[in-house]
Amino acid sequence: MIRNWIWGIVVLFPSMVLAQSGFQVLHFASAHTSFPDTGRANGHLYDSVLYTTADHYRDSSVMLIVPDPLKAGATVDLVFWFHGWRNNIDTAAEFYGLTRQFIAAHRNAVFVLAETAKDAPDSYGGKLEQPGVFKGLVDDVMDELKKKGIVPRGAGPGNVVLAGHSGAFRVIAYILQNGRVPVQEVLLFDALYSQVDKYMSWIRQDPRHHFVHWFTNHGGGTDVMSDTMMKELKDASVDFALREEKLVKPEDIKNNRVLFVHSLREHNVIIGDPDDLQSLLENSWVLGSKN
Repeated sequence: MIRNWIWGIVVLFPSMVLAQSGFQVLHFASAHTSFPDTGRANGHLYDSVLYTTADHYRDSSVMLIVPDPLKAGATVDLVFWFHGWRNNIDTAAEFYGLTRQFIAAHRNAVFVLAETAKDAPDSYGGKLEQPGVFKGLVDDVMDELKKKGIVPRGAGPGNVVLAGHSGAFRVIAYILQNGRVPVQEVLLFDALYSQVDKYMSWIRQDPRHHFVHWFTNHGGGTDVMSDTMMKELKDASVDFALREEKLVKPEDIKNNRVLFVHSLREHNVIIGDPDDLQSLLENSWVLGSKN
């Protein structure tokens, strides 16, 4: 698997940036994030380097990016982002321009970044791979929003979107299988390394499920796995589309419930500049505008 190296990043305080943009940032800890988990009780050995539990598998942080005002009624839509290798929720939000793109998309939803393996080369999803743990995380997010008076006390989760880059493929796949929360949309960035069976099962569950994989030839196998999945979709008589990044249009996102977008760019730069996450959010099948 390709490594997400990020060196010398100066991480800005997201709350300072977003406060000037009509958004607010909340931080809290949840018992229903990936870690701590018994599967990494002794850390993780990779390339002869031990990534210790204390440094990489103890953080249960969750960051919420909330539009102000958020039009919250009986339900509120949630967009979850899971980062890849050698990242954490703060570096990912800044380096890939996630907060900026979410702001620019003007969606009436809450953007949720939940910590997984922190600054480690590891795709293991920890507790979030277990049945029902993701439901607990969703409940914790809703409780925090209610505690802060952002949503009504009786509000529940609305549409749920799962998005992520690179090593996030595994935790997202297990959430689809075991999360016990309906997920309407999946947006992957160079992240299809395996678990195709779980993605296929979710796609076939409901014709309203929307799946996008934006991939490169530099992802350490995501191009080959995309070809594999497209063949399985064809064999299963499930319609899909393949587009080149330089030619993809909003209607391609809106009109194809399964879409593969091939990019000539590198693995770590396909999310922003141009802002591909923003484009996917703006053309989401389920997210409405806050305007």
